Amino acid sequence: MPRVVVDVMLKPEILDPQGQAVANALPRLGVSDVASVRIGRRIEIEFTGEPDLDRAREIADKLLANPVIEDFTVRVVNADETAGAQS
Repeated sequence: MPRVVVDVMLKPEILDPQGQAVANALPRLGVSDVASVRIGRRIEIEFTGEPDLDRAREIADKLLANPVIEDFTVRVVNADETAGAQS
């Protein structure tokens, strides 16, 4: 069954302390080739019928993201794409 995925990220001009903490910890793990890290959220929405991108955008804009400090993208993915998301 297709799902709608909403990815929410802080706007580029907004400081990301969680991402900075991860980036600062990477050298201690022997990783030195990462320039920066940004942390976001992924939300999966299943509709009872066909995926409704307009409705998903409305949900994201009013409930899932803070439009003052966050951007979001909305897309439809198949169930097999969501199963492989946790590599």
